[in-house]
Amino acid sequence: MAKTLGVGVIGCGNISTAYFTLAPLFRGIEMRACADINMDAARARAKEFGLRAETVEELLGDDAVDIVVNLTVPAVHYEVSRQALDAGKHVYSEKPFVLSVKEGLDLKKRAERKKLRVGSAPDTFLGGAHQLARHLIDSGKVGRITSGTCYVMSHGMEHWHPNPDFFFQPGAGPVLDVGPYYVSDLIQLIGPVSRVAAISSIPAKERTITSKPRAGEKIPVNTPTTIHAVLEFVDGAVVTLNASWDVWKHGHAPIELYGEEGTIFVPDPNFFGGEVRYTKRGDAVKKLPKWDHPLAVPNQKHATGMMANYRTAGLADMALAIMEGRPHRCSMEAALHAIEVMTGVLKSGETGRFVAMQTTCERPAALGIREAKALLARKR
Repeated sequence: MAKTLGVGVIGCGNISTAYFTLAPLFRGIEMRACADINMDAARARAKEFGLRAETVEELLGDDAVDIVVNLTVPAVHYEVSRQALDAGKHVYSEKPFVLSVKEGLDLKKRAERKKLRVGSAPDTFLGGAHQLARHLIDSGKVGRITSGTCYVMSHGMEHWHPNPDFFFQPGAGPVLDVGPYYVSDLIQLIGPVSRVAAISSIPAKERTITSKPRAGEKIPVNTPTTIHAVLEFVDGAVVTLNASWDVWKHGHAPIELYGEEGTIFVPDPNFFGGEVRYTKRGDAVKKLPKWDHPLAVPNQKHATGMMANYRTAGLADMALAIMEGRPHRCSMEAALHAIEVMTGVLKSGETGRFVAMQTTCERPAALGIREAKALLARKR
């Protein structure tokens, strides 16, 4: 089998830049083509990164493309992934990879019928900070996790995104847009969820865009923007998830996990790096010594300083898993379970009832230092 799989990207919006820029860091993948319903956007990205600009139909029929990366808007994730699978391509999708369990099960059936792989972002849980938290749990440093809290709260996307409309429509909102980072991290840290409950609201029925070029324009809000949920895990842990785009400031840690022997403070799962701290019983909070994980090394300049960004790690892991005949970490099963957790939260918010999960998954394999180095094109 080839040592490199060809990748074609459908959807050339903002997020595509991260994929095209960061893919060369990893083994096993090579960006070869891009497509968009707006051919001008496809041509611009192709020129910027030295790729072929193709129509969607051309890309799906391109023999040099083994994996299709689906970076379209969430409303068409299912349809584009379905077309790619039917064309005989492996699929790696931006989150959320579908908007319902029914859609996910259909993609699963199509993939299994053709012996194809489906993977999905987010892959930030593969970052050094989150794998360090995983190592602390797996090594028993804090004992069995019994409960925890998650806070993903801000004042929305209309302040920075040039076209924020879709964030406030069904298929987005804080649970389905930012929630995947938190739920995926919780699944890899604790395991699958058994049932959920939530209360949700839409405090503002419309939002005013303050970013250019549409500053001053009002957009409707048709999905909950404040959600307070409780997740009960199969192993008995109970974690609260508070997601809101109606909060200016708060003082909560992104994730805190409480174990029988101590507490772990986990940094924002929207990022690969960050500071992990933990306590042993009643001792003072400890700042952990540096962990030499390659996906924690700051490699991009941001407004707040240098940060670690290794998006496409999950894509590379899937490509190598295909060639090595092993499960990939950003798996369809884990992504489908995360979708059911999030859509279950929204359903509970509507009905006021607990929602039991019908899907489950294995915890993704840990990505230790050695395994992470094996993903990289150059050893670090």
